[in-house]
Amino acid sequence: MKRFFKSKWFKIPFFTGYTLLALAGIFYIGTFLAIKFKWTNELGAVDTNTRYFQEIRDKYNQAFKKQLSNDEITHHQTLHRILILNKYFPQNAKYILDAYIKTKDEKETLKMLSAVEMYLKENKAYIAEVKAFEKTLHKPHRHKQKGSAFDWMNISEWQVFKTAVSKDHKIIDSVANLTGVESRLIVSCLVGEQIRLFNSNREAFKKWIGPLKILSVESQFSFGVTGIKELTAQQIEDHLKNDTSIYYLGKQYEHLLDFKTGNPTAERINRLTDFHNHFYSYMYAALFLKQMKVQWEKAGFSIDDRPEILATLFNVGYPQSVPKKNPQVGGSTIKIDEKPHSFSGELFDMFPFKPKKFDWNAAS
Repeated sequence: MKRFFKSKWFKIPFFTGYTLLALAGIFYIGTFLAIKFKWTNELGAVDTNTRYFQEIRDKYNQAFKKQLSNDEITHHQTLHRILILNKYFPQNAKYILDAYIKTKDEKETLKMLSAVEMYLKENKAYIAEVKAFEKTLHKPHRHKQKGSAFDWMNISEWQVFKTAVSKDHKIIDSVANLTGVESRLIVSCLVGEQIRLFNSNREAFKKWIGPLKILSVESQFSFGVTGIKELTAQQIEDHLKNDTSIYYLGKQYEHLLDFKTGNPTAERINRLTDFHNHFYSYMYAALFLKQMKVQWEKAGFSIDDRPEILATLFNVGYPQSVPKKNPQVGGSTIKIDEKPHSFSGELFDMFPFKPKKFDWNAAS
């Protein structure tokens, strides 16, 4: 046994193990002492952008958030800065715009923009565009005016008209559902006719149209609130049932204007001039518009996306409807306060734009 303890087979493994244990002990004791006395601590580095982050925080503090609710300048600045960023980094601009649309949080959006701009400090072109726009924000807009750019939308008659047409909202929508003609397109025919009457018949406006806030019903040369002439009404009826007509809409539309009495002439005038129910005024107008669409489509010229042409055709009637490549907007000139006017959209809340102005699934 003594010989074994003195042999190399024992001494080498034993002293090797002993040495390793000793070294491990020294290592752990050294590590403990280093940690205890903080010999391993390294000096921390301050982020080069820390000042910029602090500036962002100070700029968009709580006081700033309170002023956002009525700050039109800040709103414009936000949107414009996103547009500028889009020119240089569309992906970042998209992320920020998406967040802005979803949250409506002006403060956070501006902070996001500032965070991106932290990395664009050396982009001179971008910075120059941002600064150039900011200079214009604080300049007084001497030509800024209240109201609409369209004079006719600022007159008292227009306010009366809006109230009056709102009373027919449901009727107009029901006609739109039956005919497949967009409500807004039907109203576009109503606008020109009514404003013309409001302007040219001032006494009637003062006596009953204005005070009662109702639409004017014509009963002499043209009829109803949309000013349908008797001959035009007859033509609309005939084209509904004549399957050889270039204005024919299809079997599902043939009976929309059927008469209930044996005196169609009297019934036609009575239903168009009904002061209490304007359903047929809108029905005739809608069917006329759809017949115009069909006529032009059969001739190879689509006017689905040309409401101004459809309104012109409604104004001038069947004889002047000649399909062609480049039709022109025209018709009777409307003067309000001795000024000629054209008409553009309002009333979007009641009569919104539709993806398609004509629907062929109606009346079925």
